[in-house]
Amino acid sequence: MKPPRDLADTIELHLQYLDRYREIIETKLVGLSDAELRNSRLPSGWAPLELLKHLVFMERRWLRWGFTGESVDHPWGDSADDPDNPWTLEPDDTLESLLAQLHAGGEFTRSVVAGEDPATVAAAGGRFGTDDRPTLNWILFHVLQEYARHAGHLDVARELVDGATGE
Repeated sequence: MKPPRDLADTIELHLQYLDRYREIIETKLVGLSDAELRNSRLPSGWAPLELLKHLVFMERRWLRWGFTGESVDHPWGDSADDPDNPWTLEPDDTLESLLAQLHAGGEFTRSVVAGEDPATVAAAGGRFGTDDRPTLNWILFHVLQEYARHAGHLDVARELVDGATGE
């Protein structure tokens, strides 16, 4: 569901749009076979389940490791701990387990940022040093654009698999 048009709280607006895109991502993936989730129909070679794993780790990197400055094991776990490598899957990565992680990440994000001032600067010591820390507003915009961009990618991937279109 789209956030109401009169919602003026920037943080809550971000959170509601992030919730919406998590739902869209899930809708695009549910109903695909394991083979369709793990294989690509695109020249670039990424598979839908790899993209889902990327979104799980992307939000974790920006909010848990980035905004809160927590120590995070394997922050680049979607790409074999190397941000320059392609996305990777482990044999035990399933749609169900990754969707659970996606939604748990969303709950974490909401618990950490709800009611925060959008101008709050990310903590030092996690992803960011002392001089290059973005604001919460910047981080949430970045995470939202990642979700929106990749939801569009999944639109194309799903249409190529079975012709399904739309949100």
